[in-house]
Amino acid sequence: MRSAAALLVCWVAFPATPATAPTTLKSEQLRYSVNWPSGLSLGESQLRASQAKPVEDKPSKLDLEFEIEAAIPGFSVLDKFRSSASADYCSAEFSKNISHGKKKAEEKTVFDTEKQTATRETSGGGKSELKSGSCGKDALTYLYFLRHELSQGRLPPSQTVFFGSAYQIRVEFAGTQNIRLGESSVEADRITASLKGPSSDINFEMFFLKNAARTPALVRVPLAIGTFSMELVREP
Repeated sequence: MRSAAALLVCWVAFPATPATAPTTLKSEQLRYSVNWPSGLSLGESQLRASQAKPVEDKPSKLDLEFEIEAAIPGFSVLDKFRSSASADYCSAEFSKNISHGKKKAEEKTVFDTEKQTATRETSGGGKSELKSGSCGKDALTYLYFLRHELSQGRLPPSQTVFFGSAYQIRVEFAGTQNIRLGESSVEADRITASLKGPSSDINFEMFFLKNAARTPALVRVPLAIGTFSMELVREP
């Protein structure tokens, strides 16, 4: 299901001054409802993050995970994505484990900061190498980098993110507005974005809470059959 993958990329390398991860992001687990255009639930997703403490001469690193489980009659989706990155949001490794109905696929992308490359290997034996710059970012790492920049009152410039293939992403601030989360109305910053890849060109919008962690609250992705959304589930 391409819409499920699009939700991650949208939720989802350029040389920049390193930025330390905010303490609010050292440990996090968020749950989302993935919804049909009608508003009915299609399934759930989870976003997790932890920051390992430095050990001897090894610097701290971020471990990020995103999982989505959804289903329609006769077709199920179970996708898992994992990322390992430095504390200044430079990717080290990104893996995808995808199950769409009977179709299953696994792949891994390894980033080499010295060679400035991103090497992608699939379970079928395929291998390719792309230029990543000195601080390449996969889709998950980019999400957390974007949140950090928002917390500092900035937006990153247009840049490349990796989700297997390379995608060009551009984001813009579109004001603050109230959105519905369950039965509550909350204030959030609206970010519009465009994503261009080898065979895709998507415009979408994201909403981030105005808290210290800039928690992702809502993403809306317009597709041919309607606008799908992923909404934060706030625990009682």
